[in-house]
Amino acid sequence: MTTTQLWQPSAEQIQQARMSDFLQRVNQQFGLGLANYHDLHQWSVQHSADFWRYLWDYFDVIGVPGNTVVTDADKLPGAQWFPEATLNFAENLLRYNDNHTALIFRGENGARQAISYQELHRQVALVAAHLRALGVGKGDRVAAMMPNCCETIVAMLATTSLGAIWSSCSPDFGVQGVLDRFGQISPKVFLTVDGYYYNGKTLAISEKTNAIRAELTSLEHTLLVNFADTGAVLPAQSSWWHEVISDHHPTPALTFTPMAFNDPLYIMFSSGTTGVPKCIVHGVGGTLLQHLKEHGLHTDIDRDDVLFYFTTCGWMMWNWLVSGLAQGTTLVLFDGSPFYPAPGILWDIADEEQISVFGTSAKYLSALEKADCKPAQSHQLKALRAILTTGSVLAPESFDYVYRDIKSDLCLSSISGGTDIVSCFALGCPILPVYRGELQCRGLGLDVQVFNEQGDAVLREKGELVCRNSFPCMPLGFWHDDDGERYFQAYFARFDNIWAHGDYAELTEHDGVIIYGRSDAVLNPGGVRIGTAEIYRQVEKVDAVLESIAVGQRWQDDERVVLFVRLRDGLVLDDELQQQIRRTIRANATPRHVPAVIAQVTDIPRTISGKIVELAVRQMIHGETVKNTDALANPEALSQFANRPELEV
Repeated sequence: MTTTQLWQPSAEQIQQARMSDFLQRVNQQFGLGLANYHDLHQWSVQHSADFWRYLWDYFDVIGVPGNTVVTDADKLPGAQWFPEATLNFAENLLRYNDNHTALIFRGENGARQAISYQELHRQVALVAAHLRALGVGKGDRVAAMMPNCCETIVAMLATTSLGAIWSSCSPDFGVQGVLDRFGQISPKVFLTVDGYYYNGKTLAISEKTNAIRAELTSLEHTLLVNFADTGAVLPAQSSWWHEVISDHHPTPALTFTPMAFNDPLYIMFSSGTTGVPKCIVHGVGGTLLQHLKEHGLHTDIDRDDVLFYFTTCGWMMWNWLVSGLAQGTTLVLFDGSPFYPAPGILWDIADEEQISVFGTSAKYLSALEKADCKPAQSHQLKALRAILTTGSVLAPESFDYVYRDIKSDLCLSSISGGTDIVSCFALGCPILPVYRGELQCRGLGLDVQVFNEQGDAVLREKGELVCRNSFPCMPLGFWHDDDGERYFQAYFARFDNIWAHGDYAELTEHDGVIIYGRSDAVLNPGGVRIGTAEIYRQVEKVDAVLESIAVGQRWQDDERVVLFVRLRDGLVLDDELQQQIRRTIRANATPRHVPAVIAQVTDIPRTISGKIVELAVRQMIHGETVKNTDALANPEALSQFANRPELEV
């Protein structure tokens, strides 16, 4: 099937792109004759040590690379990148210290704040000194339940300048959702707000914060930001943020703790499919190098750009966005509903702040189209040159919508990777055309392939998205997984010495990538990954429910969550019980976890070992055949999930 080309960079755009400069410099450095991006990608995976070492020099990484680039390069897991290197993440993000605007915050309530790189340095220095005085040092954890605002970035940079480990989530998580995450990592300091704004409402969270603090026994101090002016009282063993960064304090020297390349930087969390979320540990150097590559080469960002991504602090795109500081660019942060007070609010901001690279979710673009929003008619968007989307599959129709109703001359880059690598396997390229429904290319240095069920690499066939070589931003492992078994099972158990990512994908004739969705049972409504176990833990609190199973149903170019419940004998799923289930999930998880449909069944299929089988149920509701019913203890239960009237499209 041939797909339609929707955009082609001009000769001038190709010539001016940093990707072209990088290609020419690689040719000069290594005596090569690489002609295009595909040649460059092939070289970068065949000579990956040369590639990553040259990338360090190209972006002038602040630090000492050491003499060894990689040991055990062909071991997955087991490779060690830059084992002798030292550097500091925050130092590389703060390489600029001038009056150029670093951060612009735009709040749903109309608030605007701008911070220069010089002011960013000052605030980071003050917060770092405060954390150091509290005893925070190398390896300690700082956890944040924060909106996407300037304070969150300042705190992350202060934390990582000291060699401490950063972890964050958004303030809309319920108490249990936060404890499921931060409870595993024993943070020393907790950063949070008095409240936040969403969809026209002010939501005070002091009661929730106090409940979380009471359960986090490792906590020694809390930093509280007066974000929504809710009249919150400062708890014991806490400080007000505004007092810590006050102009009245002399600015201390900002120093940076030297870190090993593979020291921990971030702890991020899986969706929690099979229990509490896995704590994925990402390293200092791998995260930095990968983000320098993706921002500088694949997105072509420099000091003149204004970069925006609609994200919360609980999504890996926040971590990705923040690394744009290393390019000296201006970041625009937004917190609130992207449709309040009107569907065009983010495009108002795009015009007002002259955003050049606009990042969002595929679901947002779909919802925008359904709201009949046509920014091309209502806005100028003069600076806009690229749109990035991720979180879920960007439908071909959404490609059409962007070029028809947003802007015809821009690079639309659908990108895909995840929390697992805090970056992308497939993404954009400023020197390649855009084809309808396709991600432009595979990332440099990553030998991304699609495997069939036999483990053979295939082209123009659907299969498992894998990576055949090691790379610096592979996780260091999982927290509290001392023998590495859970880490191995998550990515390397399916194919020997191969990273299996869990996406169902296809490599196209243009060497682009099509993603068809997750190949496992993770729910993905609106581009937000949701683990079924997070829902089950809340549903189980409802006395009437004995057990449940949640699956994703393909729905209007997206996915919606469907929950099936088995109730106590004699009970019927009425409206009142449905509302009770929804309230319980919403209160303890997030609004995104609330199912679109709740339906009653009398039995739930499970394996002989007792595990419920989400994938089999998902196949049944889509009219597909469940092939391996021999593995089920009660295969007759599957019939209840076929031809459900509640699920008719």
